Amino acid sequence: MNKIYNFSAGPSMLPHDVLLRAHKEFLNWNNIGSSIIEISHRSSSFIKVAENTENDLRDLLNIPDTYKVLFCQGGARGQFAAVPMNLLKKYQQADYVNSGYWSYNAFIESKKYCLPNLINVVKYLKNGKKTITKFSEWKVNKKSIYIHYCPNETIEGLSIHEEPFFKNKILVGDFSSTILSKPIDINKYGIIYAGAQKNIGPSGITFIIIKKEIIKKYSNCSPSILNYSILDKYNSMFNTPPTFSLYLSGLVFKWLKSIGGLNKIYKINKIKANLLYDYIDKSYLYTNNIAKKNRSIMNVTFKLKNEKLNNLFIKNSVKQGLYALKGHKILGGMRASIYNAMPIKGVKKLIKYMNKFEKKYT
Repeated sequence: MNKIYNFSAGPSMLPHDVLLRAHKEFLNWNNIGSSIIEISHRSSSFIKVAENTENDLRDLLNIPDTYKVLFCQGGARGQFAAVPMNLLKKYQQADYVNSGYWSYNAFIESKKYCLPNLINVVKYLKNGKKTITKFSEWKVNKKSIYIHYCPNETIEGLSIHEEPFFKNKILVGDFSSTILSKPIDINKYGIIYAGAQKNIGPSGITFIIIKKEIIKKYSNCSPSILNYSILDKYNSMFNTPPTFSLYLSGLVFKWLKSIGGLNKIYKINKIKANLLYDYIDKSYLYTNNIAKKNRSIMNVTFKLKNEKLNNLFIKNSVKQGLYALKGHKILGGMRASIYNAMPIKGVKKLIKYMNKFEKKYT
């Protein structure tokens, strides 16, 4: 079978070694004669899977004992509602940093449950490229209970690389597309949440890292399956969790640990991103409109200066085994999502194709 490199923004490419192990274990997991998707989530066997998955995530991110790890369904969009419902009463206030499509959607959802203050942080440089204002310049509302932001906007390919810090404010981060791509200082955050389908595993499960004191102090009248206190009380087993997603996420965590953890994968991710951005910057056909200090290392967006070539570029890329390079419909152009599972040789193959295409059509 020809090797396919999947540049999808999510659900994304998974580590090949993980898929091989899941395939091997699928019909007879742990030699019990049943598949992992057939056993009870309340069985001792599956409880051990959940515990090991949490422990490996704690090891990877160096999560302190003062934080709980919860998992639930609903993806990041579920947390767009869960965060204000758990932390706020109807007319309390919160800050929402608007850096792109997903952070703005979190703001829109929050309006159903609180009084959000929108902080626009994107600006354009003289050369037309997008950048982000320093967090020290963000216009924070003194009455806000928490500040919500998204460090990586997948659609725009724009990142906030500096980790914000605000005294007497709960910092909430939507890390769906950047979790596990590099080390994080967990202590700066009150809540980190992440949908699984980028760097963690298959879609269906959402991981939440939350300070224990927040659970005790703020939990409100949210639906039970999104209520942090209830998830905590029942060890995330209040209802049936997405068992296969949890199991496969655990395999990804073990794979990450086996290759050297987050420091190692961060070095690899920077190599991949730098290779691709360097080529784009030197080319005559391709262009990226994000300032260098705010370029995403997970989602590299670019456009062809001759847009009439877009469809041909996509068509020929598929023939080369390079999948899902078409940009999001609201932005157009191209997008190469190079999450943890994308090897350096996949990025090099993309660059080789881009170079060949450029020479032929310019």
